[in-house]
Amino acid sequence: MRKIALVTSTRAEYGIMSRLIDLLDKDSDVDFYLFVTGMHLSEKFGLTKNEIKQKIYSEIDIEIESDPAHSLALAIEKFSCAFRGLKPDIVVLLGDRYEIMGVAQAAMLNNIPIAHLYGGDTTQGAIDEAIRHSITKMSHLHFVSCEQSKKRVIQLGENPSRVFNVGALALENIKYIDLLKKDELEKSLDFKLNKNNLLVTFHPVTLEGRSKEQVKELLDALDELKDTNFIITCPNSDSGNEEIFNQIIEFEKKNKNAKVYKSLGMLRYLSAMQYVDAVVGNSSSGIYEAPSFNIATINIGNRQKGRMQASSIVNCSSYKKDILEAINFVYNNNFKNTKNPYEKKDCAKTIIEKIKTYNLDDIIKKEFYNL
Repeated sequence: MRKIALVTSTRAEYGIMSRLIDLLDKDSDVDFYLFVTGMHLSEKFGLTKNEIKQKIYSEIDIEIESDPAHSLALAIEKFSCAFRGLKPDIVVLLGDRYEIMGVAQAAMLNNIPIAHLYGGDTTQGAIDEAIRHSITKMSHLHFVSCEQSKKRVIQLGENPSRVFNVGALALENIKYIDLLKKDELEKSLDFKLNKNNLLVTFHPVTLEGRSKEQVKELLDALDELKDTNFIITCPNSDSGNEEIFNQIIEFEKKNKNAKVYKSLGMLRYLSAMQYVDAVVGNSSSGIYEAPSFNIATINIGNRQKGRMQASSIVNCSSYKKDILEAINFVYNNNFKNTKNPYEKKDCAKTIIEKIKTYNLDDIIKKEFYNL
């Protein structure tokens, strides 16, 4: 049986891959090994390994709360050792984070093929852009979210026969899990919803160095709203997260209509989308998942700039005035008939079928595909 390793390092990425992981875990035709690392093992970021339902093969601590370069170096060293011991046939990785780039380097240096999820996307306001494209060049099978991303991966020199447009894996969670009812969600959150409600997530803007100023503008805008409750999730571990974290905690202390969560987990996060008016901030969940709930996304700044967007995405600058204008626009328009451009049928099953059956003989030897 083919030996498949999959690595998860964040709550968001685990949420996206949860159905894929579940199907692999139950597949009797493969040997499946789940590695857990990064923010999952940090108390500061919610110790989200406890939310993982599948059997964990190995937990690898890369000291995610330290300097990103140190964590990346540890990821290369520790995963290289782990892969030499396990000798997987293929490693499955998602996305664009620095620690995942370290895992990709470890696999590459040990001549282990990589199946990469969601290369070809572009996010001009974050260092993720360069990391994502770097992982693409280290990878051998590519599963992308849309035709635009497929073209970019091929433009990077990858053979079209190895690039598959499967749509957004995250959207399958909406179809296959039982979301919480309103009273169940409120009980789980220990927080009552209001007449108006917003789900807020703001991550560091790694290429601009103004995360502190930008989150202040956002919170000042939220402070102007009446009859509105705020469900706020903490930022990821990128450089600058401490500045955001401190401000949202202070905001929570001063506002009874706001509550901050280290991690909502996939079930509560998606359930909350059913009952809020909009997703606010700069998280990719506002681009991928929110449109499927027929709610608006107020996408702030450049962190997600370049991604294909549904008609329900309202883009604005990071200044208070523009954020308030975007919020006002959302409350005066209807987004009930939004079409999500990332929806495709049987995304997880398509990925698994390719990973299980694609001929891996000599796949390590890649030729640059010239357009």
